[in-house]
Amino acid sequence: MPKSVIDKFLDYLRYERNRGELTVERYERSLRDFEAYFQSLDEGLAWASVDADIIRGWMESLMERGCKASTVNTELSAVRSFYRFALARKLLEKDPAHNVTGPKKAKPLPLFVREDDMNRLLDAEEWSDEFNDVRARTILILLYEAGLRRSELTGLNDEDVDFATGQLKVTGKRNKQRVIPFGNELSMQLKQYMEVRNNETARQSNALFVDAKGRRMTGDQVYAVVREQLSKVTMMKKRSPHVLRHSFATAMLNHDAGLESVRKLLGHESLETTEIYTHTTFEQLKRVYKDAHPRG
Repeated sequence: MPKSVIDKFLDYLRYERNRGELTVERYERSLRDFEAYFQSLDEGLAWASVDADIIRGWMESLMERGCKASTVNTELSAVRSFYRFALARKLLEKDPAHNVTGPKKAKPLPLFVREDDMNRLLDAEEWSDEFNDVRARTILILLYEAGLRRSELTGLNDEDVDFATGQLKVTGKRNKQRVIPFGNELSMQLKQYMEVRNNETARQSNALFVDAKGRRMTGDQVYAVVREQLSKVTMMKKRSPHVLRHSFATAMLNHDAGLESVRKLLGHESLETTEIYTHTTFEQLKRVYKDAHPRG
């Protein structure tokens, strides 16, 4: 009995490409699954008569079965490899998979700290007037109220803070500068921090945030401060300065800030980058709906 096109392809993988048996079995499962799908549509269909729409329909069926985008792309890759082989060996005359694109992988939603958790942390009575505590609280408030990146925070100098106008001059990616307004709470916290810092450290630079020896803080030092403090109010695995940047954006949108305004405050070049936070707020909205609606 002559070998089928699938069997010839599997032999090619084994003996010419030296693929392991587990890999060969995975390819075979994918191809048999696709074959079963198109034959369920029409028993007269064969590999030679399949078109791109049938492949797309199969991919949709995989997603309806609960397969993730990464799994569907893996399955599609097997079909593509099969058709490339069959076309090169002149076993088939066309490759319907050539122009079929797989589903895009879903981007993970940004992690953020809930507003009540941030309030609980920032308003806790345990904060002392010691340098490390005042500095830690100032860092948290600045990241949460201004949405800075870690590198933007460590790059701040005293002259970047304008108390008269309530504005912060920030240098972002590719040395692009932006101005961020700040309110009374951050103003008072910055003034307290700078007073304690000047009294307790021998400053060695004009950096806003310094370590105990007066040297500019590093990104790792800021990360350690934020991680330690956020661990008091959240069990999230990721407890980084960037999570507070996400928390800033989410809080702003939840309180009716315009998307374009949030884009400018974050220093995003494209509105598409900022739009991911609207998905976060929608996820919140879904949870509220499910919790609040009697039939949700």
